Amino acid sequence: MNAYIITIGDELLIGQTIDTNSAWMGQELNKIGIWVKRRMAIGDLPDEIIASLNEAIQLADVILITGGLGPTKDDLTKHVLCKYFGGELIMNEEVLQQVTEFFTRRNLPMLDVNRHQALVPSNCTTLINKRGTAPGMMWEHNGKIIVSMPGVPFEMKHIMSTHVLPKLQEKNDTQVLHETLVTAGIGESFLAKKIEAWEDALPQNIKLAYLPSIGMVKLRLTIRGNKNEDLQTQLLHQFETLKKLVSENLFADNDEPMEESIGKLLLANKFSLSVAESCTGGFIASKIVSVAGSSKYFEGGIVSYSYDTKQNLLNVKKETLETFGAVSEECVKEMCKGVLERFKTTYSIAVSGIAGPDGGTDDKPIGTVWIAVGSSKKIVAQKFLFSKERFRNIELTYVYALKMLMDTIVGGI
Repeated sequence: MNAYIITIGDELLIGQTIDTNSAWMGQELNKIGIWVKRRMAIGDLPDEIIASLNEAIQLADVILITGGLGPTKDDLTKHVLCKYFGGELIMNEEVLQQVTEFFTRRNLPMLDVNRHQALVPSNCTTLINKRGTAPGMMWEHNGKIIVSMPGVPFEMKHIMSTHVLPKLQEKNDTQVLHETLVTAGIGESFLAKKIEAWEDALPQNIKLAYLPSIGMVKLRLTIRGNKNEDLQTQLLHQFETLKKLVSENLFADNDEPMEESIGKLLLANKFSLSVAESCTGGFIASKIVSVAGSSKYFEGGIVSYSYDTKQNLLNVKKETLETFGAVSEECVKEMCKGVLERFKTTYSIAVSGIAGPDGGTDDKPIGTVWIAVGSSKKIVAQKFLFSKERFRNIELTYVYALKMLMDTIVGGI
């Protein structure tokens, strides 16, 4: 089965409200094997609603609509859909009781516009909304399933989970499976060249998607087929081959943030981590501690922007700074050793660079970053030349630092 998602609201088009509904619905539909063919955001206009619905019915088996079901005059969805399917608005006593209780519990008066929330099209299946006052509505029309739900996310999720997803799962006879890995330190085009022959030979029912972001590229394999087929075996066979092909740049063989992957690795081996940051200003530490439970492996960090801080807190030698400067191999290695000894951790990361937009020189242009990673056994450092944009340089430093840490741990250093 294919799905088409329509989100209604001028606030979505002007960027006043971010459409999180479509993302959530797409994830949940995918879990039960329904592929989202298209998503569309439209304004609160009857012609737009009708035009998008006409298109959706031509393209998909399931049409999910959110928004435009409130009590105010700009909420037109219910009226448009009622007319579209040839029904009339009638009072639904169950909804009326639920709406009445909603206001009674809150000790609020129920206005006429609130009472009108219980008016539903005569030819729809009413989906009770226990999280709000606007019910969902469902039609089965010429073999298609059309569902209209409130745009408020927690109300929509309640109706989807309680009424819609169980029905769709019962009717759907297909499955969609994914396997995703994360690579770091290689661009999308170079990655594509590396796996070109393998990609060209993929079976027709397996598709590869490239999902690039700053410093990394996710590769997602997707297989679609009948519920009775053993698709998992087919998919895993190709996924294992893909992992071997990109092993040099592989960071994780699942779809999760880098800080989660590195956290799991540290935790599994009972390793600890500390960081010394200059150009990233605490960004690496903030990403690490964004993971619940990070206190089990992260001891702390030092943001050392000045020469004095590097000397006093990280034991960087004055001669090192005077001779080589803060953005140098010698400095980051001493920072790495200093923070390792101060926090007594298994591993440490140190970074120093010129994030920009100014401060660069001929021999150290903007985007120059030194990263050091190490343990009591050995400290390694590497120089990078990133971009001219400040925050991009900070994010790239984070990504490459974690990739170096991953390689160091896996390499047993």
